[in-house]
Amino acid sequence: MSDTTDGQVLTTQDGKPLKAALRRALRREKLRAFLLIAPLLIFVLITFVAPIVDMLFRSVENGIVADTLPKTVIELSKWDPASGEAPDEEVFAALYDDMVIAVDQKTHTRLGSRLNYEQSGISSLFRKTGRRIKRMDEDGPFKDQFIGADKKWGEVPTWQVLKQFSPRYTDGYFLNAFDAKRGPEGIEMKPEDQQIYMFLFGRTLFLSIVITLSCLLLGYPIAFLLASLPLRTSNLLMILVLLPFWTSLLVRTSAWKVLLQQQGVINDFLVWTRLIDDAGRLVMINNQTGTIIAMTHILLPFMILPLYSVMKTISPSYVRAAKSLGANDWTAFWRVYFPQSVPGIGAGAILVFILSIGYYITPELVGGTSGIFISNRIAYHISSSLNWGLAASLGTLLLVAVLILFVVYDKIVGIDNVKLG
Repeated sequence: MSDTTDGQVLTTQDGKPLKAALRRALRREKLRAFLLIAPLLIFVLITFVAPIVDMLFRSVENGIVADTLPKTVIELSKWDPASGEAPDEEVFAALYDDMVIAVDQKTHTRLGSRLNYEQSGISSLFRKTGRRIKRMDEDGPFKDQFIGADKKWGEVPTWQVLKQFSPRYTDGYFLNAFDAKRGPEGIEMKPEDQQIYMFLFGRTLFLSIVITLSCLLLGYPIAFLLASLPLRTSNLLMILVLLPFWTSLLVRTSAWKVLLQQQGVINDFLVWTRLIDDAGRLVMINNQTGTIIAMTHILLPFMILPLYSVMKTISPSYVRAAKSLGANDWTAFWRVYFPQSVPGIGAGAILVFILSIGYYITPELVGGTSGIFISNRIAYHISSSLNWGLAASLGTLLLVAVLILFVVYDKIVGIDNVKLG
């Protein structure tokens, strides 16, 4: 309250109402705090939020057909694919006008490359037609000339693809990501020998869970040891845990290729100790085994550090009290110590799982054909096939899968129980 009990208004030394002065001071503090975090906010928006928004847009964006063949798209909207015949002369006339401009601007090849993702052979169709377009009679008739240039212009499937992807936004990329396609009778699954992405999604989730469990089984005893030893000794061992961070990821992965190959160090040691014979050398590279081993080694510190930071805060007096009340070592650990370390397990598991599900360098080098992740296909479509729309849809599905698992984890464990120390 800025008023006293006798009705007088409290003021500052310069005569301004105290309530208004406090509001201005509070606004200045909020503005100062906002200006302090503004650089970080801008950085996050530019480097994190903007790429995600762009990825989401690319997964449905399909303006290349409408931009390259605007007249054809308008005329093609009147054509019924159920007729079983190619479009009439008006559509071919519009196609001629659009192709003349597209060839001059050299955009017809980009359009052909885009539609070739949906039906093989369309890229060569547009390239071949582009070379013939200037030799066509501009007075028509155009239908016979286009079919004479390439018989595919007289086939219904070619025009079905053009009509299907003529809208500026499409679900075609997501259908491909689900190993499906839109046929004459609606959405249908691709042939079994062409279904790959759902299988890769399942493999990625499975291997990521296995890698997370492997890191937990190996990291929990190490973190427990680090938290139990004297500070001088634990600091020395912590340096060994952090040592892999000082080595290049590529070098560490390449080292595992040397260790795991059939003529590598591990197989040589097993043969030398006569645990296996020379003819029975283990195949541990270019498969899922190599991926699990290499990625467990790489991601293990990300499990140990959260566990150690939480375990370090657990007082040993709790375990001693449990033993004094009659509990044996196992009961004291399982009933008293372990529940207090669950927040560290949650933090480490989330960190390792999210990192592993998006890895692609290590699976590419040691995974072979059976150990690669969905991220390897995303990288392929971005850098090699240049099918950015499909890559964006796969990335979007991967993001959604992580968010769903995150929500499920929150329901089961509770995100409030996750701590980094």
